[in-house]
Amino acid sequence: MKLTHDFFVRKDTLHIASDLLGKLLVVSNETGERVSGMIVETEAYLGEIDKAAHSFSGRRTARNEITYAEGGHVYVFFIYGLYYQLNFVCSHIDDPSVVLIRAVEPVEGIEIMRTRRGKMPDKNLTSGPGKLCIAFGIDKSFNGEDLLGDRIWVEEYKNFSRDEIVSGKRIGVGYAEEFAEMPWRFWLTNNLFVSKK
Repeated sequence: MKLTHDFFVRKDTLHIASDLLGKLLVVSNETGERVSGMIVETEAYLGEIDKAAHSFSGRRTARNEITYAEGGHVYVFFIYGLYYQLNFVCSHIDDPSVVLIRAVEPVEGIEIMRTRRGKMPDKNLTSGPGKLCIAFGIDKSFNGEDLLGDRIWVEEYKNFSRDEIVSGKRIGVGYAEEFAEMPWRFWLTNNLFVSKK
């Protein structure tokens, strides 16, 4: 069953980031073929108050405009001139909070992922935000997609207890001063597909 907009239109983006662990990310092509993976690692970005967020201090650009939409939409951006990053818009209109999907554990379409990523151990297929976008075929064309649409969505899958979830500081945001230390990254304990940084 797909998660509805109600899941994403909540004020507490930290809870959303944690609650996404164990959910199933699904991408479907024109023929209905599914590539999916269980979400095992996320990071929350709390919009205008968060010095690590693209929308910090009300910054609003063509690139991040979708983050100001209602929760339940996709925000994809390009980083380092190399990789796409998949985010889910959370909260209410004009509250530009997002959750970055950092890693998933492959479930369906693993052969497709192997073809897209090349020869490597399966545990490396989707163990990072850029890796999972390549494996799932996610690019800038996904930006703005509705998570209740037919192209990309999230389903109920597995539940984990609070003691199976770890939190810590986010990765690659050292520039964000005091916000660099915020424990707004969440991951499943001992999962092989969590990013290694």
